[in-house]
Parts: sequence; C-alpha cells; structure tokens
Amino acid sequence: MPPPLSRTWPWALLTIAACALFVTLGRWQWSRGEHRAAQWAEFEASESATIARDATATEIATLPRFTRVRLSGVLDGAHQFLLDNISDAGRAGYEVLTPLRLADGTAVLVDRGWVQGSGYRDRLPDVALESASAPRTISGRVGALPVAGVAAGRVPPPASGEWPRLASFPAHEDLAAVLPYPLAAGVVLLDPADPQGYARRWRPPGLEPARHFSYAVQWWAFAALALVLFVVLNFRRKTQT
Repeated sequence: MPPPLSRTWPWALLTIAACALFVTLGRWQWSRGEHRAAQWAEFEASESATIARDATATEIATLPRFTRVRLSGVLDGAHQFLLDNISDAGRAGYEVLTPLRLADGTAVLVDRGWVQGSGYRDRLPDVALESASAPRTISGRVGALPVAGVAAGRVPPPASGEWPRLASFPAHEDLAAVLPYPLAAGVVLLDPADPQGYARRWRPPGLEPARHFSYAVQWWAFAALALVLFVVLNFRRKTQT
C-alpha cells in the first residue's frame, strides 16, 4: 500500500524546491564561468600584443580592459597611495598607486604592484621613486582599482597628513578628492619589466573559469542527489508497507 499523500507531498515539495534552488545556483555559476572565460581570453589576447598603443588620460577609462597602452608624463612620487588589505601568497602588504602627471595637467593612476608590509602599521614601506621629477614613458595594461571582498571594508585615504596615504579598497573619487590636480578615471597596470615597480603578477580578477564550472557541476549533482534520495526513500516506504 502506497504511503498516504499527506505524508508524501511535503517531502515532494521540499525536493522540488531544493532541486530548483540547486539548478539555479548551478546555472548562475556556469554563467559566471563563461564571463570569467571571456575575461581570461581578453587577457591572453592582450599578452600576445607586442605593441602598446599611445593613449590619453580620457581614453584609459574607455578602452577595453587589459588593452596595452603607453603614456608619457612624470610619476608623482610625492603623492602616492598604499592600498591596504592586499595579500600575496598569504603575505600581508600593500598595492602601490602612483599618479602619472601628463602634459595636459591631468593625472592617471599607475599601479606599480604589490609590496610587502613591515608588520607594523606605523612603519610603511619605502616606495620612493628614483628620478621622480624626470619625464618618462611607461607602458602597461588598462586595469581597475581592486574590489573589496565580502569581509573587507572600504576606507578612503585621509584628507590631510603625510604621504603616502593609506586607503582600503577606495573608489576613484576618494583618491581624486585628496590630490592637488585632476585625476582621470582608470588605472594602468605597470608592465612587469619596468624597474620602477614591485611584484606584478597581473591576472584577471576573481576565480579561474574552471572553478566556476566545477561549482556549477557540484550544484547540479546536489539536485540529482536530492531527486534520487526522494525516489529511494519513497520506494522503501512502499516496500515496507
């Protein structure tokens, strides 16, 4: 004799809801994987580009991400930012942002890479530039400011005080507000070969595409498992009755 409907339908509804949730999460992870795959393809295409294009400050904000660019100006070593809460291989440190002042009076942020911290909040690393006042041409990729994770907060740089100034996952307008000249949108990731930088292992943001695809398969496996468990448990009830 089959189990009473009043005992079966709540489990059926719960199984349907769980399967729908797991399938939806799987589809979301799969779409994230496709998005990441497109980003990684753009990144790899930019790596194969041997010639950087000359760009202006306004173009940096509109060019596709990872485009190789070249700009000329003066790196302003007197007004630098250290982005806090940035780690590399488990080590605590800072991302170094230095404005590049262009001939038109505006500036573009240059990410010079990651530098290890001293372990003390009152002892910032020395990020001084050699020949800081000399005009130079730099090349790099079009990038963006680091984005805070779930547990990280956003802290803008102080409005006054000594330089370099600390900030944690700031917005572009936070940095522009404390500089004495206009700051164009966008960031240039300094080429690893440039001697004026630090650790630079540039890669697309977020997880690798394969991780997202594997998470999607796991969610879909959970959906299949929930369905199998419902069928098996109800079959056992039938055989026991």
